[in-house]
Amino acid sequence: MMKTLVEKGRKFVLVPVEAWERIASGAVALPELPVADAEGNMDALEFARATIARGIIRDRIAAGLSQAELARRAGIQPAVLNRIEKAKVVPDNSTIKKIDAALANVGKLKPQRRPTGGRTHVSQKGARKTSF
Repeated sequence: MMKTLVEKGRKFVLVPVEAWERIASGAVALPELPVADAEGNMDALEFARATIARGIIRDRIAAGLSQAELARRAGIQPAVLNRIEKAKVVPDNSTIKKIDAALANVGKLKPQRRPTGGRTHVSQKGARKTSF
């Protein structure tokens, strides 16, 4: 479960030490930021793709999720998440919201699968509803 802390008006994400060590050691491949020109400017689109990808990768690793699991929880195709994390595309706002919601809900909801083939939905209050 991802936890946050606000200190002096800034929000921080608390991650397990093991996850931070993996990220900080370079064991987790993060997309490179674009090279700055002589005036210190970077291509805005390349910078957006890389920073969004880096943030999602860090949050996903901190939450202990694989790409496939995060994609499932967010309701997007794994290939879409893979392209986002490789900084190949800039996701649209609705995709970012889905990913953010999935990461925010890690550990909060515990849906139980039923052998009936229906989908089980769990509300924040824990009431279960099965649709067919």
